[in-house]
Amino acid sequence: MTKPRVGLFGLILASVGLAGVTAYSVARRAREIGIRMALGARRADVLRLVMSEGAVLVAVGTIFGVGGAWAGMRTLSGVMAEVARVAGSSTSDSLLIFGAPGMPALLAMAACYLPARKSMRIDPAITLRQE
Repeated sequence: MTKPRVGLFGLILASVGLAGVTAYSVARRAREIGIRMALGARRADVLRLVMSEGAVLVAVGTIFGVGGAWAGMRTLSGVMAEVARVAGSSTSDSLLIFGAPGMPALLAMAACYLPARKSMRIDPAITLRQE
């Protein structure tokens, strides 16, 4: 009963961490974003900029995670086959292979969206007056 809670806690913790990294990046680049907006960048362009950075982080994490999971599955194939037999599944179940990393990736992109929305509200006039 506690294992799903630990996994859920890990998922939430990773999402909060990614949202924090994205928010920090937006805060450090507020001047750059303000200049971009002053030069004519639309809010959608700023949103796309911040979300693309988050997407790169999510893609790299997903690639390394799937690679590590695949290596671990190959290493523990005997045990995994027995677990899959008991669970009524197979070790090559496509829902398991693509769904397991897909759900955290979607949650991570949602975590990036909150700081990205905040970056769209940066006022260029205030940003250019600073420093």
